[in-house]
Amino acid sequence: MASKIDLLCNASANGDVDKVLILLKEGVAINGLNRYKRTPLQVVKLGNTPLVRTLLQNGANPNKRDPVLNLTVTHDAAREGFVDSVHALIDNGADVNLVDDDLNLPLHLAAREGHLEVVRILKTLFCLICKTDGKSNMDQ
Repeated sequence: MASKIDLLCNASANGDVDKVLILLKEGVAINGLNRYKRTPLQVVKLGNTPLVRTLLQNGANPNKRDPVLNLTVTHDAAREGFVDSVHALIDNGADVNLVDDDLNLPLHLAAREGHLEVVRILKTLFCLICKTDGKSNMDQ
């Protein structure tokens, strides 16, 4: 039988808001890790902004890093161009200046993929535009 956190992550990945809310009401830890070491927010389909907001409003940590790639959910949402999810993450405390293992900010990933609306959003938050090695995203 699957653990409660695995059930919560499965419900999150499948977009089942009702099941997510039931499991949270039962006390399943919103930032718990499933068997793949990921949280419910890390497995949600980022285009499902209502569920992203539900998880965040129930205490999901938007700055938790992926155990393999060291990305945050904001990196993922920016890279894929999910404008509404980027807004939801920012509104709920996402740090837009966290870098991944390659020193990329969410801004860099959005720019690389051509998601100009996400770039505009992140620029208005005074993102660090240069990588921490002093090179800009254009210096590759």
